[in-house]
Amino acid sequence: MMKKKRNLNLVIFFVLITCAAFAQKQTVVVIKTANTNLIYKTDKDGVLKQSYFGKQLADAEIENVQVTKLDAYPAFGKSYVNEPAFRAVHADGNLTTELVYVKHETRELAKDIVLTRIQLKDKFYDLSVYLCFKAYQKDNIIEQWSEIVHEEKKDVTLFNFASSQLALDESSYWLTEFYGDWASEMNMREQQLSEGIKVLESKLGVRSNQFGHACFLLGVNGPAKENDGTVIGGTLAWPGSWQLEFEVDQSKNLRVISGINPFASQYILKPKEIFKTPALLYTISNSGKGEITRRFHSWARQYGIYKGDRSRVTLLNNWEATYFSFDDKILKQIIGDAADMGFDLFLLDDGWFGNKYPRNDDTAGLGDWDVNKKKLPHGLDSLLKESENKKIKFGIWIEPEMVNPKSELYEKHPEWAITAPHRDLDPSRNQLILDLSNPKVQDHVFSVVDNLLTKYPAIAYLKWDCNRYITNIGSSYLPADKQSHLWIKYTEGLLSVFNRVRAKFPEVRMMLCSGGGGRIDYASMPFFDEYWISDNTDALDRIFIQWGTTYFFPPIGLASHVSVVPNHITQRTTPLKFRFDVAMSAKLGMDLQPKDMTKAEKDFSRNAIQVYNGIKHIIQNGDLYRLLSPYESKRVAMMYTLPDQKEALVFSYLLKKEIYGDDQTLYLKGLDPKKLYTLKEINKAVDKYSWFSALEGKKYTGEFLMTYGVRFPMYNEFESVVFQVIAD
Repeated sequence: MMKKKRNLNLVIFFVLITCAAFAQKQTVVVIKTANTNLIYKTDKDGVLKQSYFGKQLADAEIENVQVTKLDAYPAFGKSYVNEPAFRAVHADGNLTTELVYVKHETRELAKDIVLTRIQLKDKFYDLSVYLCFKAYQKDNIIEQWSEIVHEEKKDVTLFNFASSQLALDESSYWLTEFYGDWASEMNMREQQLSEGIKVLESKLGVRSNQFGHACFLLGVNGPAKENDGTVIGGTLAWPGSWQLEFEVDQSKNLRVISGINPFASQYILKPKEIFKTPALLYTISNSGKGEITRRFHSWARQYGIYKGDRSRVTLLNNWEATYFSFDDKILKQIIGDAADMGFDLFLLDDGWFGNKYPRNDDTAGLGDWDVNKKKLPHGLDSLLKESENKKIKFGIWIEPEMVNPKSELYEKHPEWAITAPHRDLDPSRNQLILDLSNPKVQDHVFSVVDNLLTKYPAIAYLKWDCNRYITNIGSSYLPADKQSHLWIKYTEGLLSVFNRVRAKFPEVRMMLCSGGGGRIDYASMPFFDEYWISDNTDALDRIFIQWGTTYFFPPIGLASHVSVVPNHITQRTTPLKFRFDVAMSAKLGMDLQPKDMTKAEKDFSRNAIQVYNGIKHIIQNGDLYRLLSPYESKRVAMMYTLPDQKEALVFSYLLKKEIYGDDQTLYLKGLDPKKLYTLKEINKAVDKYSWFSALEGKKYTGEFLMTYGVRFPMYNEFESVVFQVIAD
């Protein structure tokens, strides 16, 4: 008996020695890009701490980085009292989790991409969280997500399941959020963070960006500046409900938690099932927020938007020209005019389908994707033939996730609509949302696209719309104990359908739309060529909308259309040149009835489209520099510079009349100081004097243009000037 007791004491002694040795052995994990280090270190208890995030350090200096008290992925339980990244109820009812470091692995996925996976595990339970990082070396972008798995005897319920936590220990933090509503998207507002929690979130489930986008800029130790200072920028790749939390504690530490909004979304995780969160994409710049923009645009053209290396097409959409009121004759007239003006594609918008319940307005027909025989007695074939004859491509609008209660689809499958039992229907825009958590509904939505593109292979373009968010939530497919899964399973089902469509139709161009900018994110955009940021086509408003949008999302896909005046939403009247100059700063299109234009307007439009085709490669592939902000000045200026510094393009707008003229200097950016550049104005107004004329054809060095700048006055409200900067 005494011998057994001595052996037991010996075992305990060796266990204690082993634990002490483990606690003293420090692990260092470095996530590295060309200019950035994100460093994690374990403390004496084996807890992983974020110890540094900033400008790259020399490898030999990393060992000098001190371990902080900032958990890499804090879990609810024990002594942690701040907002947790992770909270779960274990199979035995235990509310707490203690995560410690187990191991990590790093491997190169491609020449420019390095994957790191860090395993954290509960001290007692067989539950692990994997922190996953893709480091895009050249673009200095980090993509971070989490994977949660367990092998407990019964299910574990997840309540908080963040994608990431970023932590900082600085003196002050300045948050820029991107907020708005329909027709007023991507407004920017900056505020200093004080002690407590600032939460940006969406609980909408679908069209989740209607009131705000899951993006942020964070000025460190001062407001975020365009060209200098430390700034962090991040955006969550997820089209469902989302949440960004910014918590400043009493010691001035900041914790940024991102991920799926956990509200009403508790998730029952089965043993061995892997729960993968969406990714936060982020970067840190020591050269201001402008550098954040250029990194995201470069990254997006390679990884974040579909076929970012191919040129985008110009199109004319009939929506603001006709709305639902059109027939075969009207559409053929618009097709002819679009071809005559030089557009690449005609887009037929809402209203082309439904027979038992004709789609004559938004009250009926949604879900019945058969061609309306009264409006289009010769079907789509006639329109496709007309487009072929006019040598213009043809595109079409769909909204396959949605259904009108007044439709044949709803009569056949009312159980496919999202709605709560024992409650009245809650339509929005007279429509309901199809339940994409249901695999049969996923198959149906895919078949809508598949049938359309298979029957009409000449369709070259799809506008995929989504015009409402979730209310009255409930799924007839999911069991009672998993109704809270709907917020997540819908989104996963949607992305699965996107993937299936792209796999079968890789060459069809697609626009991501959601009543404007209600669904703009880097989980959806890799399947789409372009995105519609706002139904508001007013040129003045678009300057602000597109200014905010381009901090994270690339101009190559930013559809911007010239529309009629007075504008249908704002009733504002602006000059045709101003409207074109704003739309040309992104991906040019048009949304009006050409037959209502004068000959002079058509001639100007035809020339502007030709001009745009000659310079769109600069906009779609160039580095964006902001020169004068609409938030700080009545005069706005921005420019694109190609990476080889051989060409640049400058846009300048005057938003309000200046009696004595606005002569602010435009200090150009991104040029080669030693190269000689020629200035050339483009898209000039007919028979009007341009104050840029004194500079026309003049040659200057890049050094001069960036140091002395370009100087010319602007006087009139909605005056605009666009000029090229061309290296000899």
